[in-house]
Amino acid sequence: MSRVALVAALAFLIGCGEDRAAPSPAPLATPPAELPRLGQAPDFRLVDQDGRPSGRAELAGRVWIADFVFTNCAGICWTMTAAMRQLQDQLSGVEGLRFVSVSVDPERDTPERLTWYAGKHGADPARWRFLTGERDAIRRLSHEGFHLAIGEPADGDIPHSSRFVLVDREGEIRGYYDGTDGAEVDRLAADARRLGAP
Repeated sequence: MSRVALVAALAFLIGCGEDRAAPSPAPLATPPAELPRLGQAPDFRLVDQDGRPSGRAELAGRVWIADFVFTNCAGICWTMTAAMRQLQDQLSGVEGLRFVSVSVDPERDTPERLTWYAGKHGADPARWRFLTGERDAIRRLSHEGFHLAIGEPADGDIPHSSRFVLVDREGEIRGYYDGTDGAEVDRLAADARRLGAP
């Protein structure tokens, strides 16, 4: 055997005897953190776009997402309502999920006006309710119930929060999300799926 062949054979045998390390297992995925528990959603009784009484009792046992808007809003409301429509479409497979939009301008936002607004935004009437009622009741619901800011009407505008509220099947608030921020809306969608999973 030539010297070159002998060296090659020895190199092969040494290589075969190496203790090759097994590939490291993939790291286990970190389970998502438990959603915070932020207190019970308030009880309320308003009127929906069909003129029927509607409130927390109709939402019992369901996951739901709420926001506060008004139909004459020239600012963030259309962005928020478009985001709610996106959630409605994205989460169509989540059993029992409901959407609730409460008007902060009840004098102008009659049930008829809310029906028009719902149709304009492609709301599914079986899953998405638009509510109106007494101004004081709506202010209490927003400010004291959900701890969301709401201001006094000025020049046709009504300052209000852009946040969406996620409520679980037990009626507990589990998160607040900026309805004008795409990343926040995506996070809300993921959290709603988690709460809606059987």
